[in-house]
Amino acid sequence: MYDVIIIGAGPAGSSAAKELADKGYSVLLAEKFKMPRNKSCSGILIKKSIQLIHTYFGENIPQTVMCSPMYGKGMILTNDDGQEYRYEQNGLNIWRSSFDYWLAQKSVEAGAELRDETTATSCEERNDCIIVKFRGSKEYTEKAKIVIACDGAVSSIKRKLIHAPRNYITTYQTFNKGSIDLDYHFFYAYLQPQFSEYDAWFNVKDDYLIFGVSVKDTSKIEHYYSQYIAYMKREHNAKIETEEKAEKWIMPHVMPGCPIDYANGRVLFAGEAAGFLNPMGEGISAGLESGYAAAKAVQQVDLNSQFDVQPLHMAYKDNTISLKTYMERQWWFVAGLSTKFNAHKT
Repeated sequence: MYDVIIIGAGPAGSSAAKELADKGYSVLLAEKFKMPRNKSCSGILIKKSIQLIHTYFGENIPQTVMCSPMYGKGMILTNDDGQEYRYEQNGLNIWRSSFDYWLAQKSVEAGAELRDETTATSCEERNDCIIVKFRGSKEYTEKAKIVIACDGAVSSIKRKLIHAPRNYITTYQTFNKGSIDLDYHFFYAYLQPQFSEYDAWFNVKDDYLIFGVSVKDTSKIEHYYSQYIAYMKREHNAKIETEEKAEKWIMPHVMPGCPIDYANGRVLFAGEAAGFLNPMGEGISAGLESGYAAAKAVQQVDLNSQFDVQPLHMAYKDNTISLKTYMERQWWFVAGLSTKFNAHKT
C-alpha cells in the first residue's frame, strides 16, 4: 500500500510528490499520458512561479526547458474599450512539455515512483484505504491511505466523487510562422468582447506566433478567432505565412468568490482539479502552491492510524488561504477592466 497516490504529473502533482517523497512517504505519481506530454498553455513563468520552484525544488530552472525569447518582460493587457495597461515583471518562457517532465523527474529523484500512460478511472474509499482503479496496458488496482487528484480542469476523479458541474472555458490557439509589430518579450491579453467570451492572447515561442481565443460556446471559436486575427492584422501588422498547428484545451471558468473544491473523504483536489487558477488563466503558480499545500496537510495526520479526515481538510484549507485570497484579488482587478467579468459580480 502506498502512503499517497497522486493523480496527474503537472506542477500540482509534482510539487506534492516531491515534498512527500522528501519526507519519506511512499508516493506513486500517475500520469495519463506518456511523458513528456503536451499541455496547451502560454508557458510563462511569472516571478511568483520562479520563487515557488526555488522554494519547493531548491534548484534553478534549466535552460533546456526554456524557449525563445527566454526572458519575458511582463504582460500588456487591453481592456474592453481598447485601453492598454502595461505590467512589467521579469519572467521566463518555457515549453510545458519539457518543464513538467523536469518537475516530475525531480520528484522521482526524491523517491517518488512515476508511472506514465496510466489513467486513474475511479477511487473507492474503504475503512483504512482508498482503492484506485487504473487503466494502462491492462486494468488493475492500487491501494493508498490518501489520494491527491491533480488531473486538471476536467478531473474525472472529482466528477465521479462529487458530481461537480462542468463549468469550463475552452481555449483555442494556433502556432504560426510570420511576423508582427509587437515586442516578443511581452504576453498580450485582450478583453474586448468581440474577440472572445473570456480573453484573447498573443505570445511568441521559438519563432512561433501564437494567437488564442477562449469561449464558453465552442461553436463560436471560428467567429471569434477570425475577428481577432483581423484585428491583429489591422492594428499590429500581423502577417501569417503558415499555420503549423492548432490546439484546443479546457480550463476552469473562474467565478465570483473563486469557489474551490478542496476534498472528498481521503481524496484531496489540487491545481485546476480543485479550481485553483489565476482568473487571467495563469495556473502554474497556483498548481505548484496548491500541490505543496496538500502535501503539507497530509503531514498533519497519522497515516498509520484511523485518522479523522476533518483535520486533514482543515489543514489543507488553511494552507491555501493566501492563494485563494490572491485569486479573489485578481478576479476583482480584472472585473474592474471588463464588462464580461462585471456581469458575474454578486
